[in-house]
Amino acid sequence: MASDTTLEQAERRSGWRTIRKVAPYLWPEGQAWAKRRVVWALIALLVAKLVSVGTPFLYAAAVDSLAGDNGSPAWMLAIGAVGLTVAYGVARAANVGFQQLRDAVFSRVGQRALRRLALETFEHIHALSLRYHITRKTGGLSRIIERGVKGVDFLLRFMLFSVGPLILELALTGIVLAVVFDISYLVVLAVTIAIYITFTFKVTEWRVKIRKEMNDQDTDANQKAIDSLLNFETVKYFGAEAREAARYDRAMEGYERAAIKTNYSLAALNFGQSLIITTGLVIVMVMAAQGVSAGVLSVGDFVMVNAYMIQITMPLNFLGTVYREIRQALVDMGQMFDLLEQPSEVKDKPGAPALVVREGAVQFDKVAFGYDDARPILRGLSFEVKPGQTVALVGPSGSGKSTIGRLLFRFYDVDDGAIRIDGQDIRDVTQTSLHDAIGVVPQDTVLFNDTIRYNIAYGRHDASFAEIEAAAKAAKIHEFIQGLPDGYETAVGERGLKLSGGEKQRVGIARTLLKNPPILLLDEATSALDTETEQNILGELRAMGEGRTVLTIAHRLSTVVHADQIIVLEAGEIVERGRHEELLARHGRYAGLWARQAAEREDAA
Repeated sequence: MASDTTLEQAERRSGWRTIRKVAPYLWPEGQAWAKRRVVWALIALLVAKLVSVGTPFLYAAAVDSLAGDNGSPAWMLAIGAVGLTVAYGVARAANVGFQQLRDAVFSRVGQRALRRLALETFEHIHALSLRYHITRKTGGLSRIIERGVKGVDFLLRFMLFSVGPLILELALTGIVLAVVFDISYLVVLAVTIAIYITFTFKVTEWRVKIRKEMNDQDTDANQKAIDSLLNFETVKYFGAEAREAARYDRAMEGYERAAIKTNYSLAALNFGQSLIITTGLVIVMVMAAQGVSAGVLSVGDFVMVNAYMIQITMPLNFLGTVYREIRQALVDMGQMFDLLEQPSEVKDKPGAPALVVREGAVQFDKVAFGYDDARPILRGLSFEVKPGQTVALVGPSGSGKSTIGRLLFRFYDVDDGAIRIDGQDIRDVTQTSLHDAIGVVPQDTVLFNDTIRYNIAYGRHDASFAEIEAAAKAAKIHEFIQGLPDGYETAVGERGLKLSGGEKQRVGIARTLLKNPPILLLDEATSALDTETEQNILGELRAMGEGRTVLTIAHRLSTVVHADQIIVLEAGEIVERGRHEELLARHGRYAGLWARQAAEREDAA
């Protein structure tokens, strides 16, 4: 087991796992058009490289023709210096043209692959459990996705069109030097390239570690910035602008240090590469100059050797950049694929049917649950909400009220027991059908940074405007919306900050009414509101619950006095249950809570 873990870690570090995962996007199954485009792009690439390797011959012939070298072939003499110069220009243009054709042909394949991967990542993040999302930092998550998708775009393009072509060009150039000139030229070229590549890879591996540190600091700084902006009001309440700025600056200080190290190491890498290539170039040119002096080579040959060495210098310099970027892309993509490999805690069973709600009865049968093994929250909880009933869950903080709502919506699976709707275990049906059957009005309704119309229509995306208006009227917010300058097209701001708490709750109620679910979950839906607003909204909530099965989670007991059954929880267990009047008459736990809240209301008054 230990050896398997070590091998897996080594594979992750090497980046081969990432390359294997990207390859199918390059050659997608069942997409013949994409495969054809890849093939045509490779053909254009091959032609471009053949033209590139042949171009120096024309350059050398033109020089020999101008120098009056009678040893040139007859066809070159016939064309003449001017014709050879024009042919040289045409060859260079053709080389660039075929490279651009290659990019144009491949563009659609690369962009489609990018789109597919971005969509898969987005869908997977939404499929992850609530447990994952409440422990993950949103700013860092968005940065990982952004860098990962960019890394895929880079890798798809350069893995196919830079590394492979470079190897092909170096091989063809080596063959030309060995055949046309002498094997010693090939030896010098091979040694120079070997030293260059070894130096580049070693230094780049060192730089990747520095770059990873820089990325980590960048992610941390970005997360702190987003976190601070999302809590803008809290920052203002506590006059903490300077504190937040200092916190952000500390994160940026770490990024600055890593970025400086990166720049220093880049300067050292560039100088080392230039020194190696220049040394190899000088050695080859000295050999060619000696050949010209000895009468073995022509001036054109000397120029051709120089042209080849300069021609391979450019892609070799590019290799350093490409390798650095590929290594960085592999690091960025590795983080994204780690995210994609994060298992979904809550999954549909294979072939799971859709939930069929006939009456809307909800049953908790000996449910046990804990967010971790050391801290159980619910301990064998059993109760039933009959069709059309309103059942309220009350109790002190930490008694498990909100956990029950999360389990019903299947944000988590129970550790033991079962939750059933009309006799169907919610683990045996699809999550989509379960979520369609339950409408939730949370304690704090969070709205999208869009219009009021969009936020209400989120309850049912295909709803007509008349249905949206009807839902708003039922939630008693239509007149308020009509009084706004832009009416239903009014933007609500990020998280709905342009609306008051009561207005946001009414938009949330309208959204849930538009969804028209048979089961309703009210999770402390009015606890964040003032008493007057709460009383106004309670009427809408009661009207909303008519004909539906309603499970109400409440802290304020005054909001649940009309419930058909009130369940009192303590430490994850039911200590009392009954109607409001019955529980007061027992003088038990509920009566004590009621008396305490009544005293608090009197003190407040």
